[in-house]
Amino acid sequence: MRRIARRTFVKGIAASTLFSPQIARAQDWPTRPVRFIVHLAAGGGLDFIARLVGEHLSRSLGQQVFIENRTGGAGGTIGIDAGIKATPDGYNFLVCNDNVASSPHVLRLNVDFLKDLAPVSLLGRQPQVLAVHPSLEVKSVAELVATARKLSSLGCATSGVGSNQHVLMEWFAKAADIKLEHVPYRGAGQAINDLIAGHVKFAILGPTAPLPHAQAGTIRLLAQSGDARSPSMPDLPTLQEVGYQGVTLESWFAVFAPLGTPAAAIAQLNAACDKALADKATRDALFKAATEPVGGDTERLGKLARADSEKYARIVKEVNIKLN
Repeated sequence: MRRIARRTFVKGIAASTLFSPQIARAQDWPTRPVRFIVHLAAGGGLDFIARLVGEHLSRSLGQQVFIENRTGGAGGTIGIDAGIKATPDGYNFLVCNDNVASSPHVLRLNVDFLKDLAPVSLLGRQPQVLAVHPSLEVKSVAELVATARKLSSLGCATSGVGSNQHVLMEWFAKAADIKLEHVPYRGAGQAINDLIAGHVKFAILGPTAPLPHAQAGTIRLLAQSGDARSPSMPDLPTLQEVGYQGVTLESWFAVFAPLGTPAAAIAQLNAACDKALADKATRDALFKAATEPVGGDTERLGKLARADSEKYARIVKEVNIKLN
């Protein structure tokens, strides 16, 4: 009996020696700064939520979470590619919007970004808004459509080719039977600056950048694109309410990891993101940006991203979106 007990004890020591480094790594993560690759420029909703959540994570994890904006390429595809190709060591993550699901279909790319990424956390979602410069002298979607029909074409700014906003612009134009000339920017920050200056008269953007300027009276919001009115914008009608039934499209923000990232790091970052999104200060800041905090397990994000990829494929085909 003593031999059996001794053999069992020795096996137990061997097993603990074999697996303890893995356990230690899981418990110690992170031991150095964590990089968030953001595929769009500063000034828009994606950069805002990445920095907001990143600041909370830096405090809760005890290591700096730093933001690296990797812009370029239609729809921010250069940054998405950088996130996919980053070292999968648990210290590199991609923070992106649903361009990761839409841009392959709009741009006719023979790629599927989602198959090369592991879902981590669904940070938030928001509608898009239709915004105009006051010099356009329209106060409703109906007036906007009437004005667009009088013009040979009306320029419409978005945060980029292949984006959710690009898809919504084309969808709205077809539903309203008007011609819109796409004016893509590298992120909402650049687009909102030109809208305020009057260089472009109309834009479809996420609400984070436009809201403060609408409240200041430098631009005017006409509608939002969600299924229902955002609690942050209770007085702004949806496109469905003003006659465009079925034209609804929300954007979301999420964290993904390159394939091969340790599961322990993904699980701990998911839990830390949930904690950040439950924080009152974080939620208050997101409310002001008309962004609904979401969170939840990794499977929730994975299912949403895949479903949205299929949805965008359908919309692009139905609307017959073509690049110039």
